[in-house]
Amino acid sequence: MGGLYHGKILLHWCDSCHTPVLADHCACGENTRAVPVTPPGDARPAFPDDIEFVNQVYEERFGMQIIPDDQIALLNKVPDHDRMEEIIVGGAIVGAIRYLPARKRWEALPRPDAVLIDKPEKRSIIIDDGAFQSVRDGRSLLAPGLISCDCSVREGDEVIMMTQAGDCAGVGRARVDAEEANLMERGQVVKTRKNISSKYTPGKATWDDVIKANEKVLAKAEAASGKFIADNISPYKHLPMSVSYSGGKDSLATLLVVMNTYRKLPILYIDTGLEFSSTEDNVRDVQERYDLECVRIESGDEFWRDFQVNGPPARNNRWCCKTAKLEPLRRHIIEKYGENGELVSFIGQRKYESFSRMKNPRVWRNSYVQNQVCLAPIHTWTALHVWLYIFREKAPFNILYKHGVDRMGCYMCPASDAGVFEKIKTIHPELWQEWEKAVTEWMDNNGVPESWFESGEWKTQGYQSV
Repeated sequence: MGGLYHGKILLHWCDSCHTPVLADHCACGENTRAVPVTPPGDARPAFPDDIEFVNQVYEERFGMQIIPDDQIALLNKVPDHDRMEEIIVGGAIVGAIRYLPARKRWEALPRPDAVLIDKPEKRSIIIDDGAFQSVRDGRSLLAPGLISCDCSVREGDEVIMMTQAGDCAGVGRARVDAEEANLMERGQVVKTRKNISSKYTPGKATWDDVIKANEKVLAKAEAASGKFIADNISPYKHLPMSVSYSGGKDSLATLLVVMNTYRKLPILYIDTGLEFSSTEDNVRDVQERYDLECVRIESGDEFWRDFQVNGPPARNNRWCCKTAKLEPLRRHIIEKYGENGELVSFIGQRKYESFSRMKNPRVWRNSYVQNQVCLAPIHTWTALHVWLYIFREKAPFNILYKHGVDRMGCYMCPASDAGVFEKIKTIHPELWQEWEKAVTEWMDNNGVPESWFESGEWKTQGYQSV
């Protein structure tokens, strides 16, 4: 998982304010300390539903909760086979959750600092004091160092190793079932997982406190984005302009920064026919809140027309973007501004989102829609910059973010993780049923085995490549 740096990791923690800070110094004047998150370090706020879900996963596996009600918590998505997020509380990485597609369940991956928040009631192992330092140094727990193993432990389970006094020596994965472990005289009981150490400093705080702690950071980010616009807009001032709006957080932050540092512009929204209802609500809310013109482009049934030919889009065959977004946009520009007409669009692209976006320029022409000039004012912002800016401005954002869905756009986008799809199935079962029905009919008509869809292979590898 190392080496995926999309830019400098900016996440720090102020132990005086008990808040995350995106700089070496807090607005209170205190020095901050770096939080050792996994790159790219694009941490986001944990909303109440996120907190409830994380605690539910840990309650089920360990009989403990690792996010207290009165502390600020962040989630940091890290590279994994599907979905994995680190949990940051008190400036420490106290654990992670990982989605296991094959088992269709979430796994809890605790870190030693989790025990400073709550004690495990299940899947804990009591070790001899003599084995403490060895385990703390990252070596596996051997049978002579075991005192007792909780009866709930099964081979392959994540476990927490504790002393009789209640101190956590380490965490790892059980090599044997509890019954066998308690009878062993030699051999490996737990393979200890090595983690980069972090520091847990508990303290109450609110998101208003986080905004205050980052007020200088936000002012600097806003000014830098405004300067980017001022430095790059001159060649295009004669062209019509808009802010491309998707109903997501990044396009909302882009809209806000353009309004605050440049001027009010129309929003450009492409309705692919595959949007969440909350996205439609958010487009309307934003339009009304800021009294904006909304240029709405309808792609109609073009996705479903091409679906019959191409089958479900996949990460290696994302024909859907061209069909449902780019081609309707290209036609719109030609129809409104003429064959040689052009349009300037401010885009919510950020380098921390993906390696490909990190390499993208901040001013470019769309490779397919050559008559669109794109500018990315928030390219250097992290997700936490975006959210704090939205919170500061008290802007209306898509309600789905509060329910654990962190990617807006088409509800069945193949770039989404299986773990996110599970949440979408719960929140919008009618949408997933529509998708499942369409894919099933297409597979029946084309002789594709059911396992191709059930396994999730459809979203990683298009059927034409199978």
